[in-house]
Amino acid sequence: MTASAPAAITKAAVIGSGVMGAAIAAHLANAGIATLLLDIVPQDAAANGETGAGPAARSRLAIQAKERLLRTSPAPLYDERLIGRITAGNVEDDIGRLAEADWIIEAVTEDLAIKHQVLALIEKHRRAEAVVSSNTSGISIQSMAGERTEAFRRHFLGIHFFNPPRYMKLVEMIPGRDTAPEVVQRMKQFCERRLGKGVVIAKDTPNFIANRIGTFGLLATLQVMEEQGCTVEEIDAVTGPALGRPKSATFRTLDLVGLDTFVHVVRNVSEPAFEPSKALLAMVASGWIGEKAGQGFYKKIKGERGSEILALNLQTMTYSKAQKPASASLTAAKSAKGSRAKVKALIGAGDRYSDLAWQLIKRTVVYAAEKVDEIAGSIEEVDAAMRWGFNWELGPFELWDAIGLAQSVKRMEAEGQRVPEWVAAWISAGNSSFYKQEEGRRFYVYEGRYKAAQSDPQLISLPALKEQKRIVRSNSGASLIDIGDGVACLEFHSPNNAIGADILAMIEQSTEEVRRHYDALVIANNGKHFCVGANLLLLLAEAQDEEWDEVDGIIRLFQNTMLRLKYFEKPVVAAPHQMTLGGGVEVCMPADLVCASAETYYGLVEAGVGLIPAGGGCKEIVMRMSQEHPHAETDLQPQLNRMFQQVGMAKVSGSAHEAKRLGYLRERDRIIVNADYRIYEAKQAALHLVHHGYEPQRSEPIRVVGAAGKAVLKLGALHMHQSGYISDHDLLIAGKLAHVMAGGDVPAGTMVTEQYMLDLEREAFLSLCGEVKTQQRMQHMLATGKPLRN
Repeated sequence: MTASAPAAITKAAVIGSGVMGAAIAAHLANAGIATLLLDIVPQDAAANGETGAGPAARSRLAIQAKERLLRTSPAPLYDERLIGRITAGNVEDDIGRLAEADWIIEAVTEDLAIKHQVLALIEKHRRAEAVVSSNTSGISIQSMAGERTEAFRRHFLGIHFFNPPRYMKLVEMIPGRDTAPEVVQRMKQFCERRLGKGVVIAKDTPNFIANRIGTFGLLATLQVMEEQGCTVEEIDAVTGPALGRPKSATFRTLDLVGLDTFVHVVRNVSEPAFEPSKALLAMVASGWIGEKAGQGFYKKIKGERGSEILALNLQTMTYSKAQKPASASLTAAKSAKGSRAKVKALIGAGDRYSDLAWQLIKRTVVYAAEKVDEIAGSIEEVDAAMRWGFNWELGPFELWDAIGLAQSVKRMEAEGQRVPEWVAAWISAGNSSFYKQEEGRRFYVYEGRYKAAQSDPQLISLPALKEQKRIVRSNSGASLIDIGDGVACLEFHSPNNAIGADILAMIEQSTEEVRRHYDALVIANNGKHFCVGANLLLLLAEAQDEEWDEVDGIIRLFQNTMLRLKYFEKPVVAAPHQMTLGGGVEVCMPADLVCASAETYYGLVEAGVGLIPAGGGCKEIVMRMSQEHPHAETDLQPQLNRMFQQVGMAKVSGSAHEAKRLGYLRERDRIIVNADYRIYEAKQAALHLVHHGYEPQRSEPIRVVGAAGKAVLKLGALHMHQSGYISDHDLLIAGKLAHVMAGGDVPAGTMVTEQYMLDLEREAFLSLCGEVKTQQRMQHMLATGKPLRN
């Protein structure tokens, strides 16, 4: 029997409005899917409407879950206005509406009997072609579907989102024995492209892939901790960034997840290694289950001098002030560049923490090798699951390669640790790694030989292109790379992608190169963040030395380079992602089009370091308002007031959607949900402009509000100062910003030039650089990464 062709997914239903169910509904809304969120009717509202329990009371659980989405942090929605795409209901009165859904998601409690009841209910009301999935984190898909018809089973599979669904990339897709291949392929493609996920196909085994390896690793860590008498802080010092893992490391992660939740996941697996420790069970019994209970392995207390973090001593079960461990190995790991180098430095230093790291690595990689065939189709899927689901920079097999496969196995065997036969055979055959790179392609071990990793031409990797010698020009801060089809990509790669003279020089060289040899320019990179702004260290050094001509020259160069981009005769498309701040925004503003990752945190934040935008940011804001409202009778003041407050308060968007609502992105700018495809989409957008009669942008006069509008802006800032919201120095900055954004002291309605506005920006910026309190703010940001309110 073949499955009915899955329909295009435009409507979905989620049954179960708990934390995960509601958050999945929110991310479906993010992707433009109209979603029905259902839960049971509360017992006190189970009576019918005649006794006073109306629709709102009967759907109260789902309604409250929907309302909580607007208060949840981090925000599950790209923009709070998207909440309108979710409709709340209940499984008695609204169950018939399942017939409207293209995809039905079961997200009820992890109880097989309850899941059977829900799936039976779904089968009565689903359309023949609708896909049904379970968000279970470990219950067998086959056991859930066993009582359903063959037609249902053909359309049923596990689709396990990681929490929180908006931010965690991993989706584990678990087909049942009867799931139609076309359903799996269709849903994989949908989750990747529409929901922005990284999908791995898992086998129907307890805890699937990521939780199987991850929970083993956490339990092994607790075991090693007891064996070696380590503290909570020591374990976290070793198992965080030093191992290429998140700052939350082991115990902060467990506190965030919840120890009760962790124990529940552990008990899905009936192996001796999955026995929770006595200390862990004692903590759960005492209610010390982590952040949601106010204490777990860590506890935050408020004292006279602010908050203090305490760490638990597992021997005495008492808390004391958390200590920061130090050692040669930890220092070496911190100094090393890149996760592979960090791990090698950590285990190579030969001290106590090196041995601790070795013990943890050894147990985890061997377990992954023992279980790979049981839980997944390849080592590649295991590694991807751990990168995407646990935010490891290296999956277990990538980690094994990093420490040296043959050398590490020799050491393991000397210590009495046996490795799986297939690993020993692979090494005996003369192989020294699980992965290899050849001619820009990646290969991994599969059934005793190297197999080429599946490549997607729409996944543009700049590092891979650089390996293929596609670099056109390069310096210390940026490179121009040929990405094919007549398009070149300008990649920033300075520390934190901060904009300095090297990047500005490469922008100039890139426009010359593209003018002669290419059709279009894309500005993008594969770094952690697109750009954190201008090189603050350089500016501070020049300001402290009172080299004002140098500072003036830096700003003029920045402004002129942005004008060069804006009026370039060929299309320019910017593709920002993650942190895109200050100068990073000013690089995007001149582009003909912006293709932003949905997870782009975008804002002109210069006020946070005592400055104002001076690379054209203020000018572009005012110019856009003038272009959008060309008629002299249109009052620009309300919109200007809003933008002035945003820039003055260094407002950063929580997503690209919010950046568009805030006015930083234009209506025509595009949002790409899966950041992996961002550069490809930017390239396609640039080619579209090329092939459809591209006309370069033209400079136009800018209408400003002048002296009268400036007075309004300054009055608003004064009220905030008098109310205690901003400091004296904030008020000074606001005055400079008001002068620039109003267009100076000219009469209202005056038409000014771009250069006039840029001159105002530069003059205000220079004057603020000379302020001691601004220099203090810059220094504090460089030292701590946090703004100073002085």
